[in-house]
Amino acid sequence: MPAISPLLWCSLRVHQVFGANTDVGKTVLSSILCRASSKVWPQEPTAYLKPVSTGPDNEADHRFQKNCVLPSKVGRWKLNTFVASHIGKYTTGVSHKTLFQYDQAVSPHIAAKGKKPPSDEELLGTIYYHASQRVTTGFGWLFIETAGGVHSPGPSGSTQADLYRPLRSPVVLIGDSKLGGISLTVSAYESLRIRGYDIESVLMFQDAEYGNAEYLTEYFDRQHGVTVTAVPQPPPRIPENDEEAMLEYYDQTSHSSPVREVLEHLDDRHRTRVQALESMASEAHEKIWYPFTQQKLLKPDDIVAMDSALGSYLQTLKPKSQAPVNSSEPLLQPSFDGSASWWTQGLGHANLSLTMAAAYAAGRYGHVMFAGAIHEPALTLAKMLLEGLQNPRLSRVFFSDNGSTGMEVAVKMALRAARVRYGWSPDTKVEIVGLSGAYHGDTMGVMDCAEPNIYNEKVEWYEGKGVWLSYPTVQCIKGRWRIRVPDTMDSGSGEDREFRYLHDVFDLESRRARGDHRPYERYILNTLRDEVRKGRKFGALVIEPVVLGAGGMLLVDPLFQQTLTKVVRETPNLFGPDTQPHNRDEKSWTGLPVVFDEVFTGLYRLGRFAASSFLGVYPDISVHAKLLTGGLIPLCTTLASESIFQAFASDDKSDALLHGHSYTAHPIGCQVAVESLKQMLQMEKRGDWEWAIQMGKAQAGGDTGRTQAGSHVWSIWPPDVVEWISQQDGRIGGVWALGSVLAVRMRARDGGGYKSTAAEGVRDRLLQGTGGNDGRRWNVHSRVLGDVLYLMGSHKTTEDEVAEVADLLCKALQH
Repeated sequence: MPAISPLLWCSLRVHQVFGANTDVGKTVLSSILCRASSKVWPQEPTAYLKPVSTGPDNEADHRFQKNCVLPSKVGRWKLNTFVASHIGKYTTGVSHKTLFQYDQAVSPHIAAKGKKPPSDEELLGTIYYHASQRVTTGFGWLFIETAGGVHSPGPSGSTQADLYRPLRSPVVLIGDSKLGGISLTVSAYESLRIRGYDIESVLMFQDAEYGNAEYLTEYFDRQHGVTVTAVPQPPPRIPENDEEAMLEYYDQTSHSSPVREVLEHLDDRHRTRVQALESMASEAHEKIWYPFTQQKLLKPDDIVAMDSALGSYLQTLKPKSQAPVNSSEPLLQPSFDGSASWWTQGLGHANLSLTMAAAYAAGRYGHVMFAGAIHEPALTLAKMLLEGLQNPRLSRVFFSDNGSTGMEVAVKMALRAARVRYGWSPDTKVEIVGLSGAYHGDTMGVMDCAEPNIYNEKVEWYEGKGVWLSYPTVQCIKGRWRIRVPDTMDSGSGEDREFRYLHDVFDLESRRARGDHRPYERYILNTLRDEVRKGRKFGALVIEPVVLGAGGMLLVDPLFQQTLTKVVRETPNLFGPDTQPHNRDEKSWTGLPVVFDEVFTGLYRLGRFAASSFLGVYPDISVHAKLLTGGLIPLCTTLASESIFQAFASDDKSDALLHGHSYTAHPIGCQVAVESLKQMLQMEKRGDWEWAIQMGKAQAGGDTGRTQAGSHVWSIWPPDVVEWISQQDGRIGGVWALGSVLAVRMRARDGGGYKSTAAEGVRDRLLQGTGGNDGRRWNVHSRVLGDVLYLMGSHKTTEDEVAEVADLLCKALQH
């Protein structure tokens, strides 16, 4: 079942009551809110929900039991439902329910031991189901009270701050009026905020002894603009008239102006949130200039408003056709992030470890200038990358802010190294060797490293500087993996070949032993010799290893790219005489510096830490971004060999690599990247992708023993799904899956390519989505590259999530 959406309806105001600690009066203050709302808005139903409670159930007078059988996959048991004593006694007319009651007055994770506690997903599903039953066409209230403090564990052991994140309900935080309560209240507030909660109000008891309310009122107003409301303490317990005294207390307090103002504030914030979401697309249509978008063709209804994101899912506003204003339908639905947020998402949205890393670095450093300085996160990251890539050539790390600028740095490095070695003057026009259809970013330098195409052909400053080779591509067609040699390669470049499994395509050693590389070798040598004879000077080989991303999600025959790299390195005299001959070791570049653009393909996107490992060759310069920070913050690294680095060594400062950014190696990005790499490496070591690896091996008839992710060709997308898609001959031109990427090429009547609309129909059907077994809708948010629809998961996308998305895709393709 797809992720739970936040509890957001037009007509139901849902608020979650968190406590700064246990025994701070959550139930009393929740009762006040319930009683006040039912009195101030008597025509609007008010409800109270306690998801988990501990302690003897005989303390809950007015207790009742009711068998509640929920839809499949939401709950699979009968629930004993109890009513908290204060709610039952003192809030007449308020619906009240406790979902899970445990007899022991201890933390829920202890009380639930041995009693088959619900998983986090099951508990959230039960809460969502209960809330949805409270929705009517008119307005109403629902207050959900947590147990203990912010970080008190739930039945599964997850702390409540983490457990309830998917619900994203606005919070009423109950402050602590006891000794030490100031610290606990502030800490609770910060714990919730860092997890994405909106704290709408702080409510607490007045205290004359410690002055907590007075201090916190000033603190929260000054620091966060949040109002603190203090109400009188309950009267001391008097056995003979305790109930009467409490009734009078509740009556007076719930009718007080401060409590009414709290409710009016909550009501106003709810309406503002709904209105902001519903108007977001139309406002954006008037004010935002979108990337890669012809906005003349963009309508406000085409813009997807996003409320939040968590894990593999975005939480998006339903189209008006599905959720009209004042409807009892939920406003939000989970949308599987099918583009991995433009290929950056690796460890799940709102990954708490990355958030904490960012907060830690922000608190420790903020931002510091990097030139001539060093800080721990940058040095740690540099060492981790050099070790993780296992490339003996690389020894230096240069920091920039995104993939395009990182590639600018790489090209600058390579061209300078070639110019120095070959003795060319600074005004010599030096070009690159690349692949047809390549894309390395939108800054001017790397734009010139691509042949004329849709991304640059109408850019006034564009001047392509290079030769771009054709290449064979790999696709699964009718269940067979086919290598197609394009007509633009000469007749001696080999013929189309066919393999049963993708693993066989990547078995480069066997293919070289058969001589499969010879035709490629001839084509590459002939092309380069012809261009050099024309007097052209080349200073770098620049390629995206294995997959060309923005160029159309093209899976390139890895043997071709391996052969291209070897030809360039093994024919050094082809590109010019070495004017500075001296002893070079095996780590020095020869022929041309080899630049691998792994901005998209690196860091396990294709299933391995380094995409270059598929090719069996090491680049002299390697660029990494996108997944580097798990999709949280921009950062890029360009790694280079010592021989590249030495090309800039000089007594003249102007010979230095004069390139940089204000946010070069910013500590927040570096710290997040360190944490991101740590998590990826741990996932591989633990075998977190073993389910996907074994799925591919089983289909190929291989053994099912444990295999390291980095030594196998695998995908999270089921092989039987890939094969089924490949058999849809009428509409599908081909399909491939590797790592977390699935690319489907549609048959295009409009000529194909980036301008094609052939894949838009499938994209729109995925966006339309479907309903789950519990009636909740979900969809897939994806993008297309002309006639290619591609989908990606993150490194943490589960087997069940992939299966659900794959099933929806197959249905969309059958339409």
